[in-house]
Amino acid sequence: MEIRVILRGALSGAIAGVFGFVFARIFAEPVINKAIAYEAGRDSILAALNRAAGRPVSPDGPEIFSRTIQSTIGIATGIIAFSAAMGALVAVAYLVLHGRFHIRPRNLVWMIAGFGFLGVYLLPFVKYPANPPAIGHTFTITTRGQLYLTMVASSLILLGLAVYLARKLAPRLGVLGAVVLSAVAFLIVYSVLIGILPSLGNLPANIAHTSQFGYARAATETPQPITNILTRPLVIDGQTIAPGQIVYPGFDADELWRFRWYSLINQLLIWTVTALIFGALLERYLNPPQPEAETEPAEREPALS
Repeated sequence: MEIRVILRGALSGAIAGVFGFVFARIFAEPVINKAIAYEAGRDSILAALNRAAGRPVSPDGPEIFSRTIQSTIGIATGIIAFSAAMGALVAVAYLVLHGRFHIRPRNLVWMIAGFGFLGVYLLPFVKYPANPPAIGHTFTITTRGQLYLTMVASSLILLGLAVYLARKLAPRLGVLGAVVLSAVAFLIVYSVLIGILPSLGNLPANIAHTSQFGYARAATETPQPITNILTRPLVIDGQTIAPGQIVYPGFDADELWRFRWYSLINQLLIWTVTALIFGALLERYLNPPQPEAETEPAEREPALS
């Protein structure tokens, strides 16, 4: 039974991943293309500034996959694989919890999926939101990954503790009072957590690069306008760049907001479709439709004369 339930969860997630891919391809991909074009122009300006200032220029890394592959097979594989994995995890959580909650399997699946959406994506998103390719420094990838995973694990643990607290308080305070008190306790601890974890712009590696072109001091890693940070003018292609002069704009805030909004909708779509399909498949598996029994018409009794 367990394997069949997990396979149904993974299948539901994979189907949801197809929906997520179509959504991302239509809405998020144009924003990603603009971010990549911005990044290319920014790298070109930074290289020119560093050459003009007599500073070393970092060579471009090799392109392992073409942009066409990345925007089609790459993004489809990533989204569908992630969604299938989340669907399987929802199924595993159902197998662990179904004996402790006396509710319909479909309703329990929806609760687990909502829990997963909050803990895996939405709560970490508040502290470390999704960013397009142009945002994020290569030398902080490991640290950013560790911080995000810390946020995911902490969010799931805090949600689990909030549910546990609500169940313990329910006999004394009632369901509504227990839920409200647990939610308040959760928000307090969660607020402390996001206050303790560092902002990406305050990472030591980013602070150490503030003396370099293109690394202005900021609370995030969102690219700021590139300026001539030297006290002397620079000449690039016959054009004089005065100290403090902006030579390349920062990342478009509207595009950043649009990408994050689409990312949020995409995740909500994936978790919702996974819950709907898995809930339906699970109930059909646990309660298969029974064939109607064929009944023979009763013979008429002979009329009494």
